[in-house]
Amino acid sequence: MITQLTTTYITPIGVIIFGGIIGSFLNVCIFRLPREKSIILPPSSCPTCHNKIRFYDNIPILSYLILKGKCRVCGSKIALRYPLVEFLTIALFFSLYLKFGLSLEFAVNMLFVSLLIVISFIDIDFKIIPDVLSLGGMATGFILSFFRYPFGYLDSLIGIFIGGGILYGIAIAYGAIAKREGMGGGDIKLLGMIGAFSGIKGVLFTLMAGSLIGSIVGIILMLTQGKDMKYALPFGPFLSLGAIIYIFSGDYLEKGFVRLITGQ
Repeated sequence: MITQLTTTYITPIGVIIFGGIIGSFLNVCIFRLPREKSIILPPSSCPTCHNKIRFYDNIPILSYLILKGKCRVCGSKIALRYPLVEFLTIALFFSLYLKFGLSLEFAVNMLFVSLLIVISFIDIDFKIIPDVLSLGGMATGFILSFFRYPFGYLDSLIGIFIGGGILYGIAIAYGAIAKREGMGGGDIKLLGMIGAFSGIKGVLFTLMAGSLIGSIVGIILMLTQGKDMKYALPFGPFLSLGAIIYIFSGDYLEKGFVRLITGQ
């Protein structure tokens, strides 16, 4: 009875609460890392009036709704991004729990998607991907690969070199043809990090899916907002989205591809 109660209610609720807490921390990382500020100290404060945010005003999503999206002290608007990141983290963590249960893969992929969320929003705002996230994530993913089965350190190592190598080759070729930089080093390191966590299959899928989604979004922007082909669209969020799709659907897509090829 207790085991069933824990599985049905307590653990899922715990995952949701934990996702909200981590989502709140990811917001801190998104704001402070590109500004080269500590993610530990000082405590969170309003960016407008700089008053310290009280603990009861820092409850993920709920505080935003209670405060109607405004600072309690100065009344300045709180960016919608904050509850969005918290909700996104909760949704992804809960989906990972449904897929992997309480397991090492669950923990590894929570870390992976957390890195992807932070990287995506920083890239959108600043068009940079901090090395502490990409290279740090790459090293962490490789170390964790020694404890994952059947995924292993060779899968991770090959994923790193294939991922980084593919984008590096594309960047060099594009630069030689177009005589300008078309892909930053941050994207190359990011794909290497994705390879560390997902291996060569994940890297290849991520690159194809990210490129397809990015192309579609780019075409829509050109048609609706008059952007030209030289418009610098950050690629990190699309690679991150491709990697997340692979986490949840990669095994099904792989099986479907095999059936298509074999006719079975």
